[in-house]
Amino acid sequence: MFVASHLRNPSRDRTILAATLLALAALAWLSLWVWAASPYGRYLHHEGVPGSLLLEVGLFDLGWVLMIVAMMLPSSVPLVLTFAALVGRRRQPGMLVGLLLVGYLVVWAGFGLAAWVLDRGIHAAVDTLPWLAEHPQLIIGATLLAAGLWQFSPLRDRCLDECRSPLGFVMNRWRGASERREALAMGVAHGAFCVGCCWSLMLVMFGVGLGSVTAMLALGAVTAVEKNLPMGRRLSRPLGVLLILAAVYSVAAAG
Repeated sequence: MFVASHLRNPSRDRTILAATLLALAALAWLSLWVWAASPYGRYLHHEGVPGSLLLEVGLFDLGWVLMIVAMMLPSSVPLVLTFAALVGRRRQPGMLVGLLLVGYLVVWAGFGLAAWVLDRGIHAAVDTLPWLAEHPQLIIGATLLAAGLWQFSPLRDRCLDECRSPLGFVMNRWRGASERREALAMGVAHGAFCVGCCWSLMLVMFGVGLGSVTAMLALGAVTAVEKNLPMGRRLSRPLGVLLILAAVYSVAAAG
C-alpha cells in the first residue's frame, strides 16, 4: 500500500483526470449531435410529441444532462481537479470524485426537469390565451430580459464568486469525517451555485432547444470564460446589456 502511494505521480493523475473529463464533454457533444440528427431529435426540442409522457420527460432530461456535461463540465474542471488533489490519498479517491460529479449533475437534472414543467405551463397558457398565441415573441423577449437583468444581480455575483474560487470552495466544505456524504454534498453545493449563476442563460438555451449546437458552443464558451479567466468577472455586465438589447429587438422586430 505504501509503495503504491509512494509511486503515485500527482501531476500525471491530474492530467489523466482532466483529459477524462474533457473526453466526457466531447462525447456528450457528439452524442447530442447524433441525437439531434436522428428521428428522436424531436425530444431535444421540448415541443411535445405523441406517446408516453414519462418517456418524453425521461428522454428530455437525459438530453439535458448530456447538454450540461457538454457545456458546463469543462468549466468545472479546475474545481474537480482541486478536489481530486485533496482526496488523492484517501482509500477510494475515484469514488469520491464520482460522487462529487453525481451531486453536481443531480442538481442540474432537477433544474432541467423544472424548466420542462415551466415550459409545459407556458404551452398551456398559449393554448388558452389566443392573444399570447398571436404574440409568441413576448415569451422569448421575457426570457432574454430576465437573463439580461439577472446578470446585474448581487446574488448572481455571489454565486459566480463561489464558482470562480475552486480552492476556497473545496477547503470551506471538506472536513473528511464522512467523506462520501461530504463529497456528494459538495457536488450538490457546486451544482446549486452553478445553477444560481447560469440558470437564466440555461433558460435561453432551453428556449432555442438542446439541438442547437451553435448556441450551446457560444453559451458554453461564455460560461467557461466567466468562471475561469481573470477577465471573466468583467464579462457579466456587457453580456447583460446584450441580452436586454436582444429582448427589445426580438419584440420590436416582430411588432
